[in-house]
Amino acid sequence: MYNENEKRNIAVSPKGNAIQPAALNIHQLFPSRTKDECLLELKKNPSVYRTYLNWPDKWKSNFLEFMEGKKSLPLTYDPFFKKLFNPDIYPERLSRLISSIIGTNVTVKCILSNEDSMLPSTSLLLLDIIVQLEDGSIANVEIQKIPYTFPGERMSCYSADLLLRQYTRVKGERGSIFTYQDLKTVYTIVMFENSPKECKDPELSDIYLHHGKAAFDTGIDFHLLQEYYVVALDVFQKSKYSKDINELNAWLSLLTATTLDDLVALISDYPWMEAICMDMSEYLYHPEEVVTMFSEALRKLDENTVNYMIDELKKERDEAITALSEKDAALSEKDAEIAALKTQLASLNK
Repeated sequence: MYNENEKRNIAVSPKGNAIQPAALNIHQLFPSRTKDECLLELKKNPSVYRTYLNWPDKWKSNFLEFMEGKKSLPLTYDPFFKKLFNPDIYPERLSRLISSIIGTNVTVKCILSNEDSMLPSTSLLLLDIIVQLEDGSIANVEIQKIPYTFPGERMSCYSADLLLRQYTRVKGERGSIFTYQDLKTVYTIVMFENSPKECKDPELSDIYLHHGKAAFDTGIDFHLLQEYYVVALDVFQKSKYSKDINELNAWLSLLTATTLDDLVALISDYPWMEAICMDMSEYLYHPEEVVTMFSEALRKLDENTVNYMIDELKKERDEAITALSEKDAALSEKDAEIAALKTQLASLNK
């Protein structure tokens, strides 16, 4: 938490966002503390400390590195992303992120509920943030740490779910005057921390943003409502184009930042990111909230990992069944050839 002198020195942008003054560098935002100091602070809340003790060693280390002022929050985990991109609190952030991805300026109007989804909530690809934009279109923003199987089929299902939910809602609101022209585009935006193999083709080595939509091979111009965007964060980190200064690269650099040096470089290229770094640093003084976010991230990661393993086993099973079927077909073909040769031999003998 900032003291009163620091607060008086923090400027405010026209939009009301706090901006870090030049004198306040990143190391002042993330003051260095020892591991013992962090644990001592954590022990003040016994229940929170017990939660911490139940974590795997890797998660304990990740938590302490943030609390010690060594690393940033891992924004590719859902709870952390939602804290800093909550549409109800920071609608301009999510608006700018979505705008930079789809290449059109949009404004987030409201967040929509997932309760009316027709897809099972236990699926590996769980819709994370669904927002309605100012023009009535809908965007689903999703971050995945695991490269799930059948990505195209999955995105198609979730896009169809979004479109059907919009149809049901708009038709209910418009009643007898409803027309299909009332429906707006639905955007399915999936960001992968570890992208599927399809994104790592050698010919795509520097491409980290992929846009797709249905089109007719004759060029007939029908207005189809489903669009897809895939962001490969791991490819972005290696791409020579990630050094270009633009709005999209600013947001992707934030999402992939892990160390304080990353944040220093980010603010150097994009000074307007200072406000987000300040919000992130505030959690250093609220360890119980950070513990809650880490616990939720661990729970969801475990759930997704199990679902991923199930999908992989199913895929291996299906491939084995296919291989056996092909072998059976080959055996049947050989049996037919042998039978034909026997018939031919019998004719010759006769």
